[in-house]
Amino acid sequence: MATLVLDNGAYWAKIGYSQDKVSVIPNCQFRSKTSRLKTFTANQLDEIKDPSGLFYILPFQKGYLVNWDVQRKVWDHLFGKEMFKVEFPDTSIIITEPYFNFSSIQESMNEILFEEYQFQSALRINAGSLGAHRYFTTKPSELCCLVVDSGFSFTHIVPYCRSKKLKEGIRRINVGGKLLTNHLKEIISYRQLHVMDETYVINQVKEDVCYVSQQFYKDMEIAQMKGEENTVMRDYVLPDFSAIKKGFCKPREEMVFSGKYKTGEQTLQLANERFAVPEMLFHPSDIGIQEMGIPETIADAVQSLPEEMHPHFYQNIVLTGGNSLFPGFRERLEAELRSLVPAHLPVNVFLPENPVCYSWEGGKLLAHSPDYDEMVVMREDYEENGHIICEEKFDI
Repeated sequence: MATLVLDNGAYWAKIGYSQDKVSVIPNCQFRSKTSRLKTFTANQLDEIKDPSGLFYILPFQKGYLVNWDVQRKVWDHLFGKEMFKVEFPDTSIIITEPYFNFSSIQESMNEILFEEYQFQSALRINAGSLGAHRYFTTKPSELCCLVVDSGFSFTHIVPYCRSKKLKEGIRRINVGGKLLTNHLKEIISYRQLHVMDETYVINQVKEDVCYVSQQFYKDMEIAQMKGEENTVMRDYVLPDFSAIKKGFCKPREEMVFSGKYKTGEQTLQLANERFAVPEMLFHPSDIGIQEMGIPETIADAVQSLPEEMHPHFYQNIVLTGGNSLFPGFRERLEAELRSLVPAHLPVNVFLPENPVCYSWEGGKLLAHSPDYDEMVVMREDYEENGHIICEEKFDI
């Protein structure tokens, strides 16, 4: 009996059997400029020769699964012969869904898993719950943890106590990787080069050069200096997809501070964009989103919970999701929390080795845990009782 773990994110699907390694695959379809008619699914992205002007077709909008046709195509591809060769009647699936998911979406998912694919059993769970399970497994003495999951659509802050989430403490900030990439596209288009269609390229730029500033105003001053004194400035060489397959940052010693490059490559000059973009995670008000940043939201979430639990949450903050990969993210979050939290409470922010796959690893551990069989819904039970059995069993 195999168990397939699928952390079905809005941008990356993290998928793999519980006894194997994880694969991280784009959870979307693509169309390229060159072959307008052909649609590429998930990891067929690698077959596109020229990903400039790449058009994304995403199953998720604003963090919820709304485009089932696209999701089905991606799943068919993942479960099919080329990828995981799933034997549905002998396979159990652990699949993630967002917090406060709509019941209509949950019912559609039950139907697709049990009636179309006919999995033997299924467990629908929040990614954060898997992350918390992973954390509690490695630190069995801890009773509480606070999962900060900063992904493509949202940033969620969720307190867990003994593997149960405390609903009254859940907070959501509407800032995620998609917003950051779009904002970077707008800034670059306004200042240098029209890149509004180049989501793929600019997303790569964001991952390569952006970082979280420890002292925003000080870095702002450095970013305005001229010449060599400006230690923030970087030249990013854009890919042309013939000679340069992937964009890269010019090493400091090769940068030309006056005049143009002789080589004829197309470059972007990035200074304050490097830290002003991730800054939105800490100050969404910078671009007119009237919400608190991550540190204040964490303090607010913990405040809403019983006081005797506060020390346990502040000591066990777990970062997951792609945005936590920005250099300096953990340090800045810990420093800002330190100034918000009462002095006698220790603050500890934990960044896992691979925050993107952390929840998937939790699912892998859960699949091997003795309670697993109690948690899943079997196909026979679903056929007998319908959606109600899933509602009763899954802690969503």
